[in-house]
Amino acid sequence: MSAIDLALYLHFPWCVQKCPYCDFNSHALRSADADVPETAYVDALLRDLDFELAHTPEPRPLTSIFMGGGTPSLFSDRAIGRVLSEVNRRLAFAPDIEITLEANPGTAEAAHFAGYVAAGVNRLSMGVQSLDNALLKRLGRIHDRDEVFRAYELARAAGFGNINLDLMFALPEQTLAGAEADLRGVLGLAPEHLSYYQLTIEPNTAFGAMPPPLPDDELAWDIQEQGQRLLAEHGYAQYEVSAYARPGRRARHNLNYWHFGDYLGIGAGAHGKRSADGVVRRRARTKHPRAYLQHAGGPAAVQEDRIVGADELPIEFLMNGLRLNDGFAIADYADRTGLDWSTLAPAETARQRGLLAEADGRVRPTELGHRHLNGLLTLFL
Repeated sequence: MSAIDLALYLHFPWCVQKCPYCDFNSHALRSADADVPETAYVDALLRDLDFELAHTPEPRPLTSIFMGGGTPSLFSDRAIGRVLSEVNRRLAFAPDIEITLEANPGTAEAAHFAGYVAAGVNRLSMGVQSLDNALLKRLGRIHDRDEVFRAYELARAAGFGNINLDLMFALPEQTLAGAEADLRGVLGLAPEHLSYYQLTIEPNTAFGAMPPPLPDDELAWDIQEQGQRLLAEHGYAQYEVSAYARPGRRARHNLNYWHFGDYLGIGAGAHGKRSADGVVRRRARTKHPRAYLQHAGGPAAVQEDRIVGADELPIEFLMNGLRLNDGFAIADYADRTGLDWSTLAPAETARQRGLLAEADGRVRPTELGHRHLNGLLTLFL
């Protein structure tokens, strides 16, 4: 197997409060003015990274770093700077490395933006979700519309030249006109990248226990089609199910996931994937911050460590590669999985149903396949 990109994911598990739709590994602070255990957690991250590197054969230079959560911007610019400098002491950075930090638009966090830039962060991802104050409150967000615009201005003034904004649609009782107003408001800011995705109700969330009234499937599809037209009109090309970018601004870190690349997962609940000698290995950390702080740096912090079986590799690869509008190269399928695409019988069924297309050595989902991606993937289970 040829060398593929190596990325680093760092998880910061705390939020001011837990959003009712969120099924990520995030934990609300004890009170709104409580502080995260900044020094202790950074120490734990670095111990964990040293442990991981001791079990990583021939680590390559990092092509991207993504700091997600939770809310990483609850950590000071000093703490983020320490993390990045210590990571760089252990791993080489590619000359054009992409370093992303997730942030909420709250003004207290925005005050750190200039420091994050100075620390080496060169891409900011802000969770806007909506510009409707009533919907923001219903979603459990702690910011309002005005704070979104203020934080965006501060990010630009701080020197961020690459910004992603997350925006959700098909929100509780949202109308077609309301979704259009949200998207037009965000487009007016002209970010380099937009993650535009439908709210889904997940189990083990507050919304899962008490689902709010959501737009029906037909209206949700109308909202999505409207959004895709607007985004295209404003120069954003869709390259993945929920990702739209201006030319040259695709998210390198996320593309590494979708191309079935390798990544180290460090932090409470973080997941990683490594490929070596034709073997794909997945490893996950313990989720609870208290247990992670106690055990980081040793095997007790590893909750899962398994080799992906040959029977699982096709669906694992396809769950990523088929999210991309232009799909994947057949040669990459063989390179990443060690398997022969031509022997995958469900592929012919998918082609016959008009869900998959093959041309010029690539496989991609058709428009129908994109619309019914879950059904397409089910064929390969």
